[in-house]
Amino acid sequence: MINAAIIGLGWWGKTIVNAVQGKSDKIRFVHGVSHEPDTVRDYAKEKGFTLSTTLEAALADPQVQVVWLATPHSTHRKLLEQVAAAGKPVFCEKPFALKFDDALAMVEACKKAGVPVGVGQNKRFWPSMAELRRVVASGVLGRVLHIEGHYSNENSSNFFAPWRDLPSETPGAGMTGTGIHILDAFTNLAGPTAEVNAQFVATQTGHNPLDTISVLFKFANGVSGFLGAVRPSPFYWRVQVFGDKGSAEALGETECITRLSGGKTERKEFPKVDSLLVEIEHFADAVAGKAPYPITPDEIVNTIGAFEAITTSIETGKPVRLKG
Repeated sequence: MINAAIIGLGWWGKTIVNAVQGKSDKIRFVHGVSHEPDTVRDYAKEKGFTLSTTLEAALADPQVQVVWLATPHSTHRKLLEQVAAAGKPVFCEKPFALKFDDALAMVEACKKAGVPVGVGQNKRFWPSMAELRRVVASGVLGRVLHIEGHYSNENSSNFFAPWRDLPSETPGAGMTGTGIHILDAFTNLAGPTAEVNAQFVATQTGHNPLDTISVLFKFANGVSGFLGAVRPSPFYWRVQVFGDKGSAEALGETECITRLSGGKTERKEFPKVDSLLVEIEHFADAVAGKAPYPITPDEIVNTIGAFEAITTSIETGKPVRLKG
């Protein structure tokens, strides 16, 4: 059993703890850190973990073997580097960083310390996405030419903390809450992004934003792509890969449809899983030395490179070539 500390006990921090505590035989939370301890004291008691107000206290706890970061985005680099310097594996919620250079430095800090690093992209572990990866890897689609992804989720607008209103914490508007998951899928399926051209349209701002993001992609391997995200719309997820012999489409968490030349169509429906628990237990396996975490450090960095390029394209209204 891996003993973990959770840094940040807001809505998402509690969601992480709730996914694990009493449900996993691989990992549990034994320490929690909050700057507002009085608001979560009863929760910590209920879940059976020590509560403190600083990362230093968590790192000094002899029980803690790994640290989970569920803090505002701009804090990730400083906290992760501190955890890595203490020689402890670290898992960071998405977006891993807001800048490519920060993501690269964070990954390098973990590499230097010789500790595993993970990122919270639980959609990667949906059954539909696992099947999409299998179909693409099988070669049945032929030469991959294009990829499309769309993630709308009104839920992303329903859990506002004051810091989530700050442009410095949420560049690209819905990209930090929804679009980043599509970027992870693109990086995994199409490889590093070479160029993006983004459009952001907002008709209402504030706690109930009405906005859309549309992004054209060119990938380093010549594949083209398109990403769409609508923050106020009900949940909708689609990632589709197009080849010269067919296409495969992940719809929502559990459905995948493959369409091949000649009219053959195969629709598969899979049982739903707790993707957050699956994600967390994958990292527990990495910490235990059983298997590498499925999202590689290179993929983490490449995803943030694409994210930064999109935010820059939104700000400038121009296409952006990625570094390197």
